[in-house]
Amino acid sequence: MFHCTQIFRKGVFSIAASPQLSFNQSMNRRAFLASSAALLEAPNLLAQLAGDRPKHTGGVKVLNPRGRVPVSLIIDDSTCLANLAHFCIPQFAEVFPDRYKQPWKTLPREIPDAFVRKFGEWAQEHGVKGKYSIIPNPACVGWLDRDLPGWSKAELRESIKLVRTLLPPNWDFHPEMITHTWIINTKTGRPYDERSEKFMENWGWTDGKSADEIADYMTYALRILKNIGIECEGVTTPGGFGNRALPALSQATLQSCRDVFKAEIPHYFRHLYTDDHSVAPRVEYASGIDGPDPRCVVSIIGCTGDWFGGWDGLEAGSVDKFITEDLKSGRMVEVVKRGEPAIMVCHWPGIYFNGQEIGFNILKAIVQRLNAAYKNLIWMKLSEIARYWAAKELTRIENVGGKIQLHAPFACPLFTLEVPNGKRTLTHNGSRIEPKETLGNMLCFDLPKGLTEIS
Repeated sequence: MFHCTQIFRKGVFSIAASPQLSFNQSMNRRAFLASSAALLEAPNLLAQLAGDRPKHTGGVKVLNPRGRVPVSLIIDDSTCLANLAHFCIPQFAEVFPDRYKQPWKTLPREIPDAFVRKFGEWAQEHGVKGKYSIIPNPACVGWLDRDLPGWSKAELRESIKLVRTLLPPNWDFHPEMITHTWIINTKTGRPYDERSEKFMENWGWTDGKSADEIADYMTYALRILKNIGIECEGVTTPGGFGNRALPALSQATLQSCRDVFKAEIPHYFRHLYTDDHSVAPRVEYASGIDGPDPRCVVSIIGCTGDWFGGWDGLEAGSVDKFITEDLKSGRMVEVVKRGEPAIMVCHWPGIYFNGQEIGFNILKAIVQRLNAAYKNLIWMKLSEIARYWAAKELTRIENVGGKIQLHAPFACPLFTLEVPNGKRTLTHNGSRIEPKETLGNMLCFDLPKGLTEIS
């Protein structure tokens, strides 16, 4: 029987063979080593359920969108104006004084909107897509739907307007729970009095919590973002939030995102792997896929550590860890070769890197090298990847009377199949669907919800 030890320098998770705590300053957030598979595969208590799955008898294969490899970027620890590293380090140190000795007072208290605009415009120009966290009450500094002490009401209003208008359609928004530090009592809106890891979002609060209890907490976060006009289809977990309550975490995401935003396919970011584990999205708790109210939740998995600038903006990263100058090796090369979504993970303070923009420059170099190395990539938001994998796994495909029938619980743009030669005519409810792309046996089209026939 192994002993699970949860240890965090801003979210490091490890499983140790003994209860003795350890700490690795060089490890990146969410780093799941090979040993973490034991936790995910533990029976009953920790195993999420796949749910319903259809049978496939159509003799066709679902490919990646347009036959390409999805690429994306997850940005954590972002919010409006406040530099989370500056404000959260002293709160982490209150519980773990021996671990958090960074010179937080020397870090800038603000990541300015001018940098947000610069980044957002660059991303639009280069087609870079992904997820951008908006922490609703960053490190308990203030509420985005009320006041953010240290900034005027007008400054807060303009910052919210900027992310709401500039970043879509390239970026999904997620709450990264409520504060990323202390747990908030959702009945009072105030942190609990106890100062321990049990009452920090990054650590042990979710242990033993039910799906309803976690959903209540997520709902509180989602409603704040809804109050300021930020739409969400998913959530990001801060640090170790949900690590030892994975089934409840998954179900709570499904429940809260549907309740607050009527999200058809909720998704969440909890895991990343930098070893040989699959990083394909996991479609969980699928139900009602042949009925009027199909449901599922998708776990999006990152494939890199934060090799940009660190969560505190103090550890400069390396382009070569993602893709080397000769374009032949690096983590992105490994994952692209496997054909799985290559989703990079970074933290906003490290992209800004205290005004030096070191993480941002690393990202620019990565994109330049990826463009030089590949012609078969497609940048996608997390919600787009989640929808594609839900359609890929839950669409029932049958061969009926020489026709291929697709029974889709969810619509999906750029749905791509490998079909027998000559199968090119698409119809839905008697209307012709024009393919987006055909190449050899590959057929790409926008899949409608319901029955589509290929003949």
